[in-house]
Amino acid sequence: MAHLNKADMLATETVMVSEKDDHAFVQTSSASVLSMDDSSSGHHSTKKRSMANLRREFKDSARSTAVSLRRPDLLAKKAGKNTWRVLSNYAKFVGPGFMISVAYIDPGNYATDVAAGASFRFRLLFIVLMSNIFAIFLQSLSIKLGSVTGYNLAEACKHYCPKWVNIALYVLAEVAIIATDVAEVIGTAIALNLLEPRIPLVAGCAISIADVLIILLFFNVKGSMKGIRIFEIFVAALVMAVVVCFCVQLGLIQNTSAGDVFRGYIPSDTLIQPTAIFQACGILGATVMPHSIYLGSGMVQSRLLEYDQDNGIVPSGATIDEFEEKKETYRPSLAAIKFCMKYSMAEVGISLFSFALFVNSAILIVAGASLFGTDGADDADLFGIFDLLSTNVAPAAGTIFALALLFSGVSAGIVCTLAGQMVSEGSLDWSIAPWKQRLVTRTISITPSIIIAGAVGRQGLSAALEGSQVVLSVCLPFITAPLIWFTCKSQYMTVKTPHFHEGVWTDAHQKAGNMRNGWLTTAAAVIIWLIITVMNIANLVLLGVNPS
Repeated sequence: MAHLNKADMLATETVMVSEKDDHAFVQTSSASVLSMDDSSSGHHSTKKRSMANLRREFKDSARSTAVSLRRPDLLAKKAGKNTWRVLSNYAKFVGPGFMISVAYIDPGNYATDVAAGASFRFRLLFIVLMSNIFAIFLQSLSIKLGSVTGYNLAEACKHYCPKWVNIALYVLAEVAIIATDVAEVIGTAIALNLLEPRIPLVAGCAISIADVLIILLFFNVKGSMKGIRIFEIFVAALVMAVVVCFCVQLGLIQNTSAGDVFRGYIPSDTLIQPTAIFQACGILGATVMPHSIYLGSGMVQSRLLEYDQDNGIVPSGATIDEFEEKKETYRPSLAAIKFCMKYSMAEVGISLFSFALFVNSAILIVAGASLFGTDGADDADLFGIFDLLSTNVAPAAGTIFALALLFSGVSAGIVCTLAGQMVSEGSLDWSIAPWKQRLVTRTISITPSIIIAGAVGRQGLSAALEGSQVVLSVCLPFITAPLIWFTCKSQYMTVKTPHFHEGVWTDAHQKAGNMRNGWLTTAAAVIIWLIITVMNIANLVLLGVNPS
């Protein structure tokens, strides 16, 4: 090593750190020498020759790497291969982010964003941005919980919390899911009425009970990866349809400068007004949806299982359902967790920050540009923005808005059902078919929706839609508290050697790994939780002082 020049030394470090093949060669050669020591310890001359050969081969490898360092074209080619490998791995994880994004662009978002745009133009865009950042952070914690423990949030609460706490959290989760389903029912009914006025609102509410039953009969979140990916593609197509609708919608908006829009992402004194606080809580509840936290923690296990199958840790073709049939919990390997978690977090973060943030911002921008400063802006709702877009912009603009609302309602209904199934099965060990789960929750949510639609019509539905988002915001601190607690504690976030059935699936080299939150992540989680809680307390106080 003393004879190597500076370039060779650099190459040697490169070989040891980043070149897998050369690293494997060094390990293999070293193992051969150690084996030689055991088998022929008395033959020193043979050992010296072997060590000399090893040094010479390693020096040649280092020099060849030094040559490649002097060749930018070779380095560029290698960088291109690495980039392609990363993108190829990332593509395997695309899907859950779209599923989770649906929860952030449901009809409840339309109601709160339209009201915010009509009342304050673009000034509440900061709340939209902040809510999406909070959502990405909390979804990252959900992914970590589901990856490390193998449990979704509902299952973790059942296994780690006292029984009374688990029951209380289950009740709150069901309240949040029913409030979410109310929004999907109302949004779908309004969209159908806007597209075809001959369909009354009451009938639209009833029609929404059957919008996804057929689809859910063919999907199982714990089934094969092929079925999961087909379902994810379907949901992704709905999300992209919504995005395309709003791209066209923004192109039709006139007399709005980009500077005015971007200034909305900067905090202003508008945020401390009572009406703004109420609407901000609605945006927060509509964006950081409680049921999406359960969904995020339950969508990662299939990718982890696929990784363990590809690497021979788990038999090929096994499903999470098969583990549960044997009364076992699938425990991902440490290698699977480290590999999959970073891609899952990146995929969800990119999906939320691009699609969810874009759609929520677009709704508010369209409403702010169309409704702000007009007569009746304070009472603006989905019907009002449809009428304005159709008359003032173009008839197609109103139709595109209604189509986007319909796509959002259908896709959000699918996702809400999956989350409801996770909550009921995870919290209570209550296994119920998805279509039965859908029937129960939709019946509960349809009843008040039909009563409101029949009694007070449009105005009542719009108020119920916006109010449901405030209910979600109130439930959010209680549901996120155990998520933060679990991910901060070593006793829950330590990866242990998995125990497989009959000792067949063992990983002898598995080592325990503590993956709890660091102090920076913990501090950020607590600050976000406090902001959400304080906003809700302020909102409840303001509602008590001035119910109007």
